[in-house]
Amino acid sequence: MNVWRRDNACEKTSYMFLRKELPVRLANTMREVNLLPDNLLNRPAVGLVQSWYMQSFLELLEYENKSPEDPQVLDNFLQVLIKVRNRHNDVVPTMAQGVIEYKEKFGFDPFISSNIQYFLDRFYTNRISFRMLINQHTLLFGGDTNPAHPKHIGSIDPTCNVADVVKDAYETAKMLCEQYYLVAPELEVEEFNAKAPDKPIQVVYVPSHLFHMLFELFKNSMRATVELYEDKKEGYPSVKTLVTLGKEDLSIKISDLGGGVPLRKIDRLFNYMYSTAPRPSLEPTRAAPLAGFGYGLPISRLYARYFQGDLKLYSMEGVGTDAVIYLKALSSESFERLPVFNKSAWRHYKTTPEADDWSNPSSEPRDASKYKAKQDKIKTNRTL
Repeated sequence: MNVWRRDNACEKTSYMFLRKELPVRLANTMREVNLLPDNLLNRPAVGLVQSWYMQSFLELLEYENKSPEDPQVLDNFLQVLIKVRNRHNDVVPTMAQGVIEYKEKFGFDPFISSNIQYFLDRFYTNRISFRMLINQHTLLFGGDTNPAHPKHIGSIDPTCNVADVVKDAYETAKMLCEQYYLVAPELEVEEFNAKAPDKPIQVVYVPSHLFHMLFELFKNSMRATVELYEDKKEGYPSVKTLVTLGKEDLSIKISDLGGGVPLRKIDRLFNYMYSTAPRPSLEPTRAAPLAGFGYGLPISRLYARYFQGDLKLYSMEGVGTDAVIYLKALSSESFERLPVFNKSAWRHYKTTPEADDWSNPSSEPRDASKYKAKQDKIKTNRTL
């Protein structure tokens, strides 16, 4: 993250980097999209996303050989970046719509679902990185600096107060919870700074990324708590948050007593194909980001992993859930985690599924269609 320090900021250098890097990231994404199943590629929503990426790629490619010494070139490039960013605003819900349409028409296949999961994690991570690069350039050189945060370096806060972001995210989630349920659990926040006791915990980070993760986790905890205790007399238990800072990790644990989730369902909460939510409208309501798609947790985990962190859930069914966000304590270790498009990635889409090599009586083998056909054939032969 040190690459974006204010004393390193130079518009010409940023321009020369982005005019090469952004088209490369777009091109790699488009190549990987083409490895998806044809039935998914043929969905109108997926085709729309592809057209956005192609248009942005061609617009950025026009600057490949334009001189950074020309102020007009720099100004025009800035405007192109803003236009590209706006064009891609609805990439997440639009791609989600394509996945929903595919699932409704062709059903659920374990192998294809695994490939789609692999692709979407990489696709949305690339999008996070793409917007991060654009936002840094436009905020640093476009005169869009927020007067309320004069010390921010683009979208990065060099002294991000974690407890403040926790409280902001809680208040926003509380407002939504009260709109739907008329009540909301209270928040308890505790800090433990192992590096500098009695000092508030601060980190070099992107507050909007942290807010996104915390808001999603608070929203889930509040909903689970209110729905479990709505008919009970003892009231609603608080949602507890513990923020800790060690030598390597900054950790944020959000704990609720909302009843928890069975162990077998934990992985599904991060699976794009497992959403049981009703098909949402694509109308831009802005009420709740990604509402209805079931993408909140998987996207939040990608935000955490983008700068080498992670997001994990630990649940005890019948009691509640602990959600933990792990971030790097040192900015020198918070470098981008990006998907690489190479032969290994290509083989992931092309390799045929193999049979499970562990017994698992609660699930069918991975290649379920062939397994069922084989069993039906055996039964037929036995009856003859």
